[in-house]
Order: sequence, then C-alpha cells, then structure tokens
Amino acid sequence: MHFAADVKPYIIFNPTAGSVTDERKERAELIRLKPVDLAATRKPGHAAKLARNAVRRGCNYLICAGGDGTLNEIVNGVAETGETVRIGIMPLGTGNDFARTLGLPISVEQNIDILRAAKTRPVDIVKVRGRRARYFVNVAAGGFSGLVRRKITPEIKKSWGPLAYIRGAAAALPKLHAYKTTLVLDQGEELSAALYNVIIANGRYAAGGLPIAPDAEPGDALLDIVLIPKRSTPEMLVLAAEIILGKHLADNAIISRRARRVSVRSKPGMWFNVDGELVGSVPATFQIVPRALKFVVKR
Repeated sequence: MHFAADVKPYIIFNPTAGSVTDERKERAELIRLKPVDLAATRKPGHAAKLARNAVRRGCNYLICAGGDGTLNEIVNGVAETGETVRIGIMPLGTGNDFARTLGLPISVEQNIDILRAAKTRPVDIVKVRGRRARYFVNVAAGGFSGLVRRKITPEIKKSWGPLAYIRGAAAALPKLHAYKTTLVLDQGEELSAALYNVIIANGRYAAGGLPIAPDAEPGDALLDIVLIPKRSTPEMLVLAAEIILGKHLADNAIISRRARRVSVRSKPGMWFNVDGELVGSVPATFQIVPRALKFVVKR
C-alpha cells in the first residue's frame, strides 16, 4: 500500500500513560504532526473504539501516543475492521516494549521525525481464540508471569525497570505452583510438561525491557514459543537472571519452538496477560496473522 506524502495522521493519545508528566506539553508536541484529529482516551477500551471508528471513516494512518496497553487496544480496534492500515508509535508508556522491538528511540523529538517520514514495514499480529477472540502484536504470557505481575507495583516498575521482574519473581516464589500443560503446534507436534510459564511472542520484549523472546521477528509469520518448566527455587533465580540478560534460550531447561499456530490447555487453567493486560484463561489457540499491519519505523 502506498501513501501520499500529505496524508495526515489520526492521533490517539493516552494522557494517563506512564511517562506523561505534562499533558499540555505532550499535546503541543503531538500537534506538530499536524494530525487530522487528536483524540484523548478517557477509559479502558476507548482507544479500540477510536481506532475502529477512524478506520471505518477512511483513515489509513493512526498514531498511538501511549504505552503497550494503548497500542494493544488500537491493534484490536483496527483488526476488527479487516483493513491493513499504517500505525505509528509515540512511546509514552512505562515499558514501550513493542517500540523497543521496532528499534524506535525514546526521544519525542526523534520520533516526531520518524512519524513525519512515515516509512513502514509489514508486521504480523496474533489472534487468540479462547472465550472470545482477541489480537495482540507483542507478547502473551501465561502462568507464573501473571503472579509475578501482580507483585510488581507501579512504583516498583518505575524505579526498577527490567529488574522489577526479579523483584516480583522473588516475592512470588513462595506461592509458585506448576501447570500440567499440553501444547499442540501447527496441528502436529504435541508437548506435555509441568510448566511455570508459557510465552507466546511476536515481539522480543516484555515487562519493560525484558528480552523474553530475544530472537523474535514480528514480520516472519512465526510465533516464538518459550516454555519455562518447573524448577527448584535456586534454579528459578538463576533463570530469572539469564532472562534479564537475554541468555535463557541457551539454558537446557528452557523449551523453545517456532510455529504458526499453537493451542494451549492446562490444569489448573493458567491465565494469560496479553501485551500486559490480563485477558482470560486457557484453553486457548494462538494463530499468526501474517503482515496484517504496517508499522512506522526508522529509515
């Protein structure tokens, strides 16, 4: 899809995003992009509605001015329309994990230039089928990670950054239990194991810069699947340190696969957080949707 140079973006701005300290200043920066409109989100789910309505009105360039949660809503709103539109990111969240995968800078000024140039690359998204259908662009994590996430307060996340995962893991370890899990890949290979964690990744980072799937490419039409089996507490602490360094895939304890489709079921039923939002429990099926969107990237 080719876009005219004078196409103006529709900006969806989350004024409560993690790094927004001065809403008026952020609005002034965004207005420099000369958008056709700048709409502020008011409640959970609002970004999805704004994106869906904008695309249905013919808008083909959306900018997410917010964090990974806002981006996830926009992806869901666009996916529901079936249109392949261009999405830009002004990373204003605490984690900005998918922006990291795309190699986008943190500086607002540098991102203004990138969003103006509007060079794109095709990106896959993932469709999750469980109790209801949902889409994501970055990472879904089930099991132990949900417990860890509940231990990470906004204050810990802000002050510890990627190390917040270690802080949360240490707090959650006494309550760990394994999930008897079965996965079926591409309607063929079946894996059964006692697992603490199931990671289904399209992007590389989660939890504010943690390289959970360091080899993932969001345009290769494949899911990166990382499974963390039940281990002793000392082994889990070592593994958590390896995850921070992005070295965990070399650990013999880790199971990793690539597939276009994976179904997951477990006892007890593990909950998944998708792009950082808790969405539901297994059984669930994850299916790659190749080149579904175009994301703005650096030249």
